Amino acid sequence: MHKVVLDTNVLVSSLLASGPPAVIIDLVADGRIIPFYNDLIIQEYWEVLSRNKFGFSPFQVTRLIHDIARSGIAIEYKQTGKKPILHEDDRIFYEAAVDAQAYLITGNMRHFPKDSFVVSPAQFLVVFHKS
Repeated sequence: MHKVVLDTNVLVSSLLASGPPAVIIDLVADGRIIPFYNDLIIQEYWEVLSRNKFGFSPFQVTRLIHDIARSGIAIEYKQTGKKPILHEDDRIFYEAAVDAQAYLITGNMRHFPKDSFVVSPAQFLVVFHKS
């Protein structure tokens, strides 16, 4: 079973169009991958997905976040600050992935260190289908 941390942009993309992010969310809903999250990640999901510019319905947002929480595993946030991160707001995702020994799935690869566990949605699907 693959452990993952989902960057918020993956959730946004999954609600905007079909494609690798939507497939990943389907895998979460089917229990085929396990999302790891902490309170700060859930808080960011709510804040970003509720922005008027996206136009997502409260039902869509609530369902998606509840599916992640129901299917996933909550972990405590342990900030280490060991690696430089382009956007400090993204540290919560990176450090959760390190702590959980999980893949960090993101559409913004350039925001994170070039570690093998930081993958795009398409890259993750290749790994998933090979296992």
